[in-house]
This record gives sequence, structure tokens and C-alpha cells, in this order.
Amino acid sequence: MELGLIGLGKMGGNMARRLLKGGHQVVGYNRSPEITKQLASEAGLTPTFSIPELVNTLNKPKAVWVMVPAGDPTDAVVDQLATLLDPGDIVIDGGNSFYKDDIRRAPVLAAKGLHYVDTGTSGGIWGLTEGYSMMIGGDEAVVERLRPIYETLAPGPNEGWGRVGPVGAGHFVKMVHNGIEYGMMQAFAEGFEIMHTKHELNLNVEQIAHIWQTGSVVRSWLLDLIANALSADSNLDHIEGWVADSGEGRWTVFEAIDLDVPAPVITLSLQQRFISRQAESYAAKLLAAMRNQFGGHAVKTK
Repeated sequence: MELGLIGLGKMGGNMARRLLKGGHQVVGYNRSPEITKQLASEAGLTPTFSIPELVNTLNKPKAVWVMVPAGDPTDAVVDQLATLLDPGDIVIDGGNSFYKDDIRRAPVLAAKGLHYVDTGTSGGIWGLTEGYSMMIGGDEAVVERLRPIYETLAPGPNEGWGRVGPVGAGHFVKMVHNGIEYGMMQAFAEGFEIMHTKHELNLNVEQIAHIWQTGSVVRSWLLDLIANALSADSNLDHIEGWVADSGEGRWTVFEAIDLDVPAPVITLSLQQRFISRQAESYAAKLLAAMRNQFGGHAVKTK
């Protein structure tokens, strides 16, 4: 099957490589011409250097996968595609869009006879070799048309992907997936810090990670990644404890509030990421000042 792919960054580029290796034709465009040329040379991508050129190069019916940052960049690309594609063509958003953006975009495209499919995609840099987990929202018949693409990108033809509901459902499920991921990562991080700090037992946290990889109820891909990281540097001296969040965790917490669903673990794990970015905590300083005021407790000063 032929697919247009807009956005050839780390994840988009690896998706293109996996599709090309699987026998699909991929027509690609990236803002950086050098990346497009590199993929053309290395993997056999059909290079284009503008979105109109990409659309004109594709055979009908056309399917274009958008893999650019969520928000305004995705809106701009989808809006442009709406002026270039023909009725019956498909736009797929495989980035990390907010699901309400999908619900807003779909009827605008439908008015022009275009189909819109949102695909929450997980797998990161490992997707090239391991395959991607894909949660898909859209019309059943349209998703079925794209089956050859999903079967190739997934870990297996019948595993790791599926239509989960109408437009918006794919990114909604991916949003919750990432919220769960936040909580799991935080629990692992806290547990390993407890062990790392128990100096009198001289625990080898790398060894423990490897022990847990087999037979343990906490064995997981995240644990495998922890073992990899600790093998390189068990004290993590080369890493600063600054943790970003890409948005999905926040959206998950907002949805939990809107739905009156308690989500304390996910919420606290998001807050911990905010704490990691503070060089100094004003709140902690104020806590120390209050203890000093009411109890005369000592404070550390600079």
C-alpha cells in the first residue's frame, strides 16, 4: 500500500523505515530537506519537498499520515491537506493530539468528503524493531482500508493495534495510556531510590533490576529499560533529575476531574514531574519558615 508521511523525525522516520521494509511505498516530506534526502538514500523513501508535491505524487485514493507536534503545527498541516486532497482521501493523525482536537477536525474534513482517523501511537524509538502499539479512532470501513499499514507497523498483524471507537477515541485511549505510564514510572523511580539510599545493605540496584525481569509480578518493558539505564551508570551521575511532560498526563488528570473519577496516583506522578524542574522550592522554604516561626525549629540558611 502507498502512504504519504508528513514529519520524518525520530518516530516518523522509523515508521517510514518499517513500512518500506514491509514492502509499502512511502512518499515522505519533512521540513528539513536533509532528513528527507537521507531517508530516500538509506531506505528507499520517495522524497518530496512540499506538502503540495507530496499530495500530487500520491496515487488515488490517497492516504496521508501526519506525524508532527500536536496543536497548531498539526492544525496547520491538516488545514492545508483539506485544500489539496480529493473526496474519499484519508488524513491520519498519528501524533499526540488532544482528542477534542480530533473531534473538532473530523466534521470539517467530512464536509469536503475527506476521512479523518486518529491513531494514538506508542513505541518510541524501539518501534522500528519491536513494532508500534496503535489505538485507532475512526470509521470502521476507513480503518479497514488502512489495515495493511497498521499490520506492518504493529508488533504483529493481529496484535498491538485496533480500532477502539469513533474519531477521538484513539487519542483518548493513548492519553489514558500515558497517564498510566506516568504512575508506573513514578512507582519504579521511588522504589529504586529507596533501595539506592539503603547504604548499609550495599544493594546492587542493577542486579535487582535484572532479577525482577524474570518471574516477578512487576516485570515489564519499563523495567527492561531501567535495567538498560542502570547497566550504563547505576548511580545515574550523567543525568540531571529534570523530567518533562508531553501533555497527555495533564489531559488525563483534567479528564479525571471532569468525570469525577479519582486518580490520585496519576495526579501525584504528574506533580512529581513539576517538582523535578525546580532548582529551589519556594513552598519548601515557606514550610521551613513556618516551623521556625511557630516552634523555633532551626532553618538552614545560605
